[in-house]
Amino acid sequence: MSQSIYALILAGGSGERFWPLSRRARPKQLLQLVSKKTLLEETVLRLDGLIPRERILILTNVEQEGAVRALFPNFPATNIVAEPAKRDTAAAVALGVGWVAARDHMATMVVLPADHVIKDTAAFQRTVKTAAAAAEESGALVTIGLKPTWACPGFGYIELGSPVQLQSVPEEECEVRQVVRFREKPNPELAEAFLRQGNFRWNAGMFVWSVPTVLTEFNRHAAELANFISKACAPGNFGKALAKNFATLPKISFDYAIMEKADSVLVVEAAFDWDDVGSWQAVASFFANDADSNAANCDITAVASTNNIVFDQDGLKVALLGVHNLIVVRTGDALLVCHRHQAEKIKELIGKLPAELQ
Repeated sequence: MSQSIYALILAGGSGERFWPLSRRARPKQLLQLVSKKTLLEETVLRLDGLIPRERILILTNVEQEGAVRALFPNFPATNIVAEPAKRDTAAAVALGVGWVAARDHMATMVVLPADHVIKDTAAFQRTVKTAAAAAEESGALVTIGLKPTWACPGFGYIELGSPVQLQSVPEEECEVRQVVRFREKPNPELAEAFLRQGNFRWNAGMFVWSVPTVLTEFNRHAAELANFISKACAPGNFGKALAKNFATLPKISFDYAIMEKADSVLVVEAAFDWDDVGSWQAVASFFANDADSNAANCDITAVASTNNIVFDQDGLKVALLGVHNLIVVRTGDALLVCHRHQAEKIKELIGKLPAELQ
């Protein structure tokens, strides 16, 4: 594997699903949901020993920049960049490619979301090393696929093709396969069919490639973004391109702009555990559970109460009496009580709240 490997951590996004703990300026990746560290801190720590901090770019937005910098006071200041306007992931990746290319135009690059839970760091690093070796030898874009554990309709899927033999990746270590196509979030019936077929993996938005390979794909399929990259990687021009040109870039996902159109895409199966903790229900699986399936991050007393989720920011004692299937979340300035089957509608609630609580 190349010694010159860089990482782009995508740490933008809105803070809607985990209200009232999350806010616009404090989205999921800036929360301590499953440990004493934020998900973003865990993401950076997961790269220790694999990619040095000076080769990691954290890409956030102007609302969250202050909080990100406060988390990493010793991080190279120029390695935390705030998008001046909200664009989709294609623009974010293009910005990251420009940042890396300005430093090493032959580098290998890893793109990672900032808000996933992965406990097995050693297995994660092995998978990334395998994907990097595959990207360098094949000249393909490489994605990391996750074996589905259930027929989730909320994830995108990767349809697997034929195995690919690579000298740098022993077959007994990891099977690398061609990607037939990316499938958008399916309906529940189609998700069940994907699971039965067995040749589909979840698309978690983790990518690896060489800079020359991804530049070629941008030039072929997204000329406006390719032009932006050329400006961003010009000597001494990164800040100017960010301020002047980024806000004019098209709003389009990286999957749609590049991955679905690229000539050669490979998939490496993740050897690590993974959870995108996309809701309070998902986070509850990391909490202590009592005999009545009440999950809590704090001390609770529950009588005639079942299947509740409780989160208290200060760890106060919470008592439940005769209630079922509730989500109860308390912070210093707000309290949420909702039915767990209505959790998807929390976004609708936020718009009706005072601005200072959004």
